[in-house]
Amino acid sequence: MSNFKGHCHCGATEWTATLEKDQQAHILCHCNTCKQLSGSTYTLNQIIPAKNLSFAKGGDSLGKYTYKGDSGTSRLLHTLLLHLYTSPLCPVITSSLLMLRSIPGKSVYCYYRPTCTTHVYHAQEALGPDSIVLRTGLLDEGMEKFAPAAEIYCKVRLGWEKEVAQSFDAMPPS
Repeated sequence: MSNFKGHCHCGATEWTATLEKDQQAHILCHCNTCKQLSGSTYTLNQIIPAKNLSFAKGGDSLGKYTYKGDSGTSRLLHTLLLHLYTSPLCPVITSSLLMLRSIPGKSVYCYYRPTCTTHVYHAQEALGPDSIVLRTGLLDEGMEKFAPAAEIYCKVRLGWEKEVAQSFDAMPPS
């Protein structure tokens, strides 16, 4: 396990994420929600235990809003099981994506810094209370040190973007 520090854009919120070796990678999400939240073509994420995120300052003043998840994962999980075991990144992808259970109508809770609107992490009702989705691109060493392990929602990836990791079209409804 290693500790990685992160902070919001204005510096009012600082945190430490404790990551296992197989969590030191990005899952690129190309879904339309992530595009809208980030103002970019994808977000960099990792699923970690909630207890592995601690705030040095500003954690108690994060804003929160809720939206409903947009798709289930049963077909994605089936696809992963068929294809992952030949991948050298198998432990990274399976430890993260197989936990993901975004189901239509389930709540997603987004936590952000109100001053600068940096989206720090989100929790999904379908993941349960013990896991969160951390924005790994906000970790001080995350951009340079972590490589992409997988790309999700590639069906809506922009046409000019090149594949950089094992890709999955979507998390289709069951």
